[in-house]
Amino acid sequence: MSTSDQQVAPWRLAMPELLIGVGLLACAGAVAWQTLAIPVSPLYSKVGPTVFPYLTMVGLVVLSLLLILAALRGGWQPEEEKETPTDWKAMGFVVIGLLANLLLIQPLGFTVASVLMFVLVCYGFGSKRTLRDAVLGLILALAAYFGFARALGVNIGAGFIENQLNTVIDAFITMLRG
Repeated sequence: MSTSDQQVAPWRLAMPELLIGVGLLACAGAVAWQTLAIPVSPLYSKVGPTVFPYLTMVGLVVLSLLLILAALRGGWQPEEEKETPTDWKAMGFVVIGLLANLLLIQPLGFTVASVLMFVLVCYGFGSKRTLRDAVLGLILALAAYFGFARALGVNIGAGFIENQLNTVIDAFITMLRG
């Protein structure tokens, strides 16, 4: 078969990939801008507080450029997937879950907000087992909270549940120390 017999696929710009790639590039710019604002002491010889933000920025730039390149080549999805309509109801549940987390983390705490978000996102992805999702979300949220709060000393939003569990843990540690 000669090359003149082959059909050349028409050039097509994949707009969703292009928009996400440009958005990631903008995020990389924001990371660079904020990293430049971090004060660096001359006491740091090689590894200072800006190393990981810059590594993150480089990763975002590389991924965004790869996504933009894929968009210019027609996208990364097979043609049959491009014709699949967007499930706006599922997308709505995911967005509502993210917004619920954003709005509820301050008044209710990290755990409650994260469990609610987890359940809504799972439902958006098609799960009908709400109790299982809530229990799994609770386990993951508590592990994340106590990993940050106890292990790293970073407060990511203590609410009623976290405060009660912190009281129990502190009492248990005090009891063990005698």
